[in-house]
Amino acid sequence: MSPYDKELDSIYLKPGEVYFGENPVVVSTILGSCVSVTMFHPISRTGAICHGLLPRCGGKKLCDRACLEGFKYVDCSIEKMIEKFDALGVRRGDIEVKIFGGADMFGVRSADNRCKSVGMENVMVANAIIGKEGLQVAAFDTRGNQGRKILFLPHTGEVLLKRLRVTEALDSRQSNLIFDGDGQRSKGRTK
Repeated sequence: MSPYDKELDSIYLKPGEVYFGENPVVVSTILGSCVSVTMFHPISRTGAICHGLLPRCGGKKLCDRACLEGFKYVDCSIEKMIEKFDALGVRRGDIEVKIFGGADMFGVRSADNRCKSVGMENVMVANAIIGKEGLQVAAFDTRGNQGRKILFLPHTGEVLLKRLRVTEALDSRQSNLIFDGDGQRSKGRTK
């Protein structure tokens, strides 16, 4: 099935949301410094995607399972997606994981390498949690200074990606940014 198939339902994943399921749908989201992690189990044809805004849940060491805002955080979102796969009896080594986003959208530059942008921290936390939980990253498209639009098909695990260019508005008095697509699509680069 193509993501352009008119018969597929479309779901827009807002920041702080997670989708989990096996239905043939197209889940789309737009990322800047936020991170989306996709997970796919090819045997059950079940997929999950999150849109995390911030790296850690309130700076806590462990995610509070009762937290109602947990999906805003990369660490909690990944942990909760893994819990769903665990509940299905899925072996972690069979889960295909991809990471997207984590851009430096606001031009944070520093000679001090200890100064990390939100995007950089989001990617670092995603990689740390994925590694800690015994999962392997199959593909990624992270960091840089471009936003991304991704389309995820949870029933196939396929991800289509379009990088977005950021250009300043012509009126320099405006602080708004205009996002223009460059038409580039990718399934993510592999490690």
